[in-house]
Amino acid sequence: MLKLPGPRMRAREAGIQFAGLPPGPHNAITDVPGVRVGHSTLFSGSGKLVHGFGPVRTGCTVILPGPDNMFQHKVPAASFVLNGFGKAVGLPQIDELGDLESPIALTNPLSVPRVADALLDYLLEHNEEIGEKGTVNPVVGECNDGYLNDIRGRHVAAEHVHSAITRAAGGPVPEGAVGAGVGMRCMGYKGGIGTASRSVEVFSGSREEPTDVRHFNVGVLVLANFGKSKEMRVAGFPVGRFLVETTDDDSQDDSPDEDGSIVMIVATDAPVSSRQLGRMARRAALGLARVGSTAAHGSGDFVIAFSAEHTHPHRPEEMAGEREFLYDNHPGLNRLFTGTVEATEEAILNALFVADTVVGRDDRVVEGLPVDEVIDIIRAAGERLARRA
Repeated sequence: MLKLPGPRMRAREAGIQFAGLPPGPHNAITDVPGVRVGHSTLFSGSGKLVHGFGPVRTGCTVILPGPDNMFQHKVPAASFVLNGFGKAVGLPQIDELGDLESPIALTNPLSVPRVADALLDYLLEHNEEIGEKGTVNPVVGECNDGYLNDIRGRHVAAEHVHSAITRAAGGPVPEGAVGAGVGMRCMGYKGGIGTASRSVEVFSGSREEPTDVRHFNVGVLVLANFGKSKEMRVAGFPVGRFLVETTDDDSQDDSPDEDGSIVMIVATDAPVSSRQLGRMARRAALGLARVGSTAAHGSGDFVIAFSAEHTHPHRPEEMAGEREFLYDNHPGLNRLFTGTVEATEEAILNALFVADTVVGRDDRVVEGLPVDEVIDIIRAAGERLARRA
């Protein structure tokens, strides 16, 4: 009987130590107030691939930035394309207008049109003026799950997108081989959904005598499907060099089809502009580099960043509005950059640590990361360093 992959520990719970800023209460993108995440997981069939029938190892993940009706209450946003070998929808308008008016959906590349169409259904249902007075910009990101999944079957349907939206919730976020992450591979092992957050303290005046202290959150969710095992770094250690190979990673060639991809969603409740969100989005690439990615030629590496701190109306009655933004040269913006880098790194590692082994089409197997072995490698390296000190 088929069963979904079982639960495994997140990187921090497994013993990986992360220096820097503290995580939020759930160490998830949902630590940003109002942000919700929902999954629809499609996992059926086994054995030989039959196009249109399976095996199915795919799904959809939806991130809701806060407002129930995002078309009417848009949030500041920006995107960054580190490497554009992908099929994302909706990014040009985000960058042109600096706002987000749709939930963000993640899936596989051949399901992007159907998922975008389902988002349109959802937005049209709640906004009668769409089509009468302008249109709307659905936002969809993707990674390729064709190694394990009957991707040509395009099994993700509107009902699955609507279900993910309905199920979207705050609090702890299911990770690993769930939702859009079911069929993903990362650095030679099972990948998928991962998330993490950082709590950021920002103050006016000096640290010794602050005149105002405020606390903000930076949360990141990733769909991780990139890289090779020999490139993997965990908490700064090049563990990929020492792992016993349990995948066919070395047999893969260097064609674009083997380079993989990642989508990174960055959320904050800090008062930042769309331009500043673009700067935060670019810092997510540094977190990606920390785990060993080189953004290969054939990789699709996309970042979407938004702030849930305030919204602006679709049709404002006033000519202009007043908003609070951090100064670019205030130290608080640097702390948001740091939080973005750190949360991205940990989110990717959480995807690797939580995702369990999956058997997919044609009985292909992608093993879960050998967590105990990784911990042993890092511990041994730490002991060697301690003896040298």
